[in-house]
Amino acid sequence: MPSQVKNFSEYKFQRILDHNQRLREQLDLPRVRVSQASSTIINYVKSTKDYLVPSVWGPAGPADPFIAKNGISCSSCIIL
Repeated sequence: MPSQVKNFSEYKFQRILDHNQRLREQLDLPRVRVSQASSTIINYVKSTKDYLVPSVWGPAGPADPFIAKNGISCSSCIIL
């Protein structure tokens, strides 16, 4: 019985050490302030055209990567 208690205690101790190591790794990750991250996202959204929202950006024109090439278009989708 005492050997089982010892094994369980060692197992618990090992789990605590592993958890502590993961916390130390997370502590070393680079941090960004929320205000800086928000402004970066806002700048990206303002400067990058989204061709799937024509009400905001207007008609896409020839720069649209989603437009059908060579006048070939498909009005339906077939999934096999």
